[in-house]
Amino acid sequence: MPDPTVPVEHTDPVNARILAVSEDLVSGFQREPFQLIASESGVPLDTVMERVRAMLEAGVIRRVRQTLLATKLAHGALVAWKVPEEKLNEAFDFMAKEDPFSGHVVIRSTDADISGSGYRLWTTLKVPVGESLDDHATVLMRLTGATEYILMPANGVFALGVGHVRRKALEPGDKSPEPAVMMTTTTVDLTPEEWRILLSLKEELEPGEINPNPWQGRADACGVTLDRFCEIAETLNRKKVIGRFSTFLEHVKPSSSGQRVTRFNGLFHWAVPPGREIEAGAEVGRHYCMTHCYWREGGPRFGNVNIMGVVHGTEKERVLAHKAAIDRHLESAGIPVSYTNVFWGGRSEIKPSEISPAVYTEWHAKHAG
Repeated sequence: MPDPTVPVEHTDPVNARILAVSEDLVSGFQREPFQLIASESGVPLDTVMERVRAMLEAGVIRRVRQTLLATKLAHGALVAWKVPEEKLNEAFDFMAKEDPFSGHVVIRSTDADISGSGYRLWTTLKVPVGESLDDHATVLMRLTGATEYILMPANGVFALGVGHVRRKALEPGDKSPEPAVMMTTTTVDLTPEEWRILLSLKEELEPGEINPNPWQGRADACGVTLDRFCEIAETLNRKKVIGRFSTFLEHVKPSSSGQRVTRFNGLFHWAVPPGREIEAGAEVGRHYCMTHCYWREGGPRFGNVNIMGVVHGTEKERVLAHKAAIDRHLESAGIPVSYTNVFWGGRSEIKPSEISPAVYTEWHAKHAG
């Protein structure tokens, strides 16, 4: 049973020190991730494991897992769905609970009735390499009653992290001294053994796996030694398919005591001149407030936007202040913006997108016809 005397709120000073590291600063594959969190946070290892385990059991941490750079392993896109209002919540539930290939599922709104505001349901979608995003989205449209969808694959990635605790103290305009470097979305090939290790590696850690050697049980389940498991994981790291080891906070719903990590989730859109997407994305992505920043083509229904990013915050005015600072920076950098807007997140569920070819085949067999 969880120890009721162990503090579990993200605002606890010791927990905040741990989370400032563990949310998004443990990059790549680490053989001993909790030792690294302890070293970087200055919190003793036993305390790190006790607190992470307690926060996970209390639901303050939603999941602990090794993330993947799925853009290297699957075809992916941000999808905007047009769904009749009376079917919107049912469509949300299906995407969140019944489709393992849909990740972030969010009902969004705008402050004004503008082009694109009718697309209320937004999801991220991934399908295994060789499969079709359009085919999967068409099936989802049939199953949910959606009437239209727009696929917006990422042409490049400029920021990808979380770090809600670390970002709370940021001032609008805080940014890296250098522009962000764009990551590509070119897929890579893996051997059967690499796939087996990868699919084991990505699964969420159970509370009992929060220990000094979290990968031993995974290696045993894969029928390999721990050294071999870690060697393959390090090979995957070199192939740039491994993201970060992360403790994901429950940042949408309040904790049992009513505390929230964030309240507002703004999806920012900018339309910059064709040919300047990489330059503009690098300038937007260098701002520390951005948890995500991509080059995506929104098309005419979204004002031909091509740079998109997400900022979270506890106050709407603060989120807008971050955007205003980025707008000013783009202007000072000589990058014209012909259109910009904010889509606010409401009801949302966040889960990792499945990338297994076998699961994809089974799902489509189940929902055929």
